[in-house]
Amino acid sequence: MSDFPRIPYPKDTKTFHALVKYGIELRELHLMESHRLNDLITTYSVDGDHEVKNRHFEDGKVWINETQYFGNVPEAAWKFYIGGYQPAQKWLKDRKGRNLSIDDIRHWQRIIVSLTETDKIMQQIDSIDFLPKVKE
Repeated sequence: MSDFPRIPYPKDTKTFHALVKYGIELRELHLMESHRLNDLITTYSVDGDHEVKNRHFEDGKVWINETQYFGNVPEAAWKFYIGGYQPAQKWLKDRKGRNLSIDDIRHWQRIIVSLTETDKIMQQIDSIDFLPKVKE
């Protein structure tokens, strides 16, 4: 016998509509359609060949080789899991040995925005009181 995850039923229509709003925001972020993704929070200003040789996080920087890094990367975004994957890390790992184009660099920066915003929305959802008020 297996048990399915329990999905709390919203206590009222106001809570339901708040959850719908969060769901729409998450969908837009994950499909890379959100206008928020254009407000980049990371930097990338070191000139070089842009080759992903290794990747590691240190003091808000994600190094892709000996001299180049993305700056201002929130640790929460770097470590964020979706399913069994850490998207920020996997995306770079999948490009090891390749030179990143300007479009690649911008796309990774947008991924970081998406993960950061997803974390914020998840915290907001977690703060919602789903339980109906008990009549005394």
